[in-house]
Amino acid sequence: MIAHDIIIRPLVSEKSVASIKAKKYAFVVHPDADKTQIKNAVEEVFGVKVEKVSTVNYQGKVKRQGKHEGRQAAWKKAYVQLTKESKPIEFFESLQ
Repeated sequence: MIAHDIIIRPLVSEKSVASIKAKKYAFVVHPDADKTQIKNAVEEVFGVKVEKVSTVNYQGKVKRQGKHEGRQAAWKKAYVQLTKESKPIEFFESLQ
């Protein structure tokens, strides 16, 4: 997988925006990506230095509409902590 396949999109929520000042960012990532691949992808795409990566797997929920039942897709979230010397990610700067 290449770096742009691993990072699907940034995750913007109250919790993730509040942690931007501490240089901690949240991303939706490919479910098969491991922490090392996520670290390398973030460093390559954004040109920053990553200290730590934490991941969370979410299972898709079952949803109904009338008599029809379906399932949401499972997804993976990654929290990326940058080093103190690293510059912040410019994309998230407008969210503060």
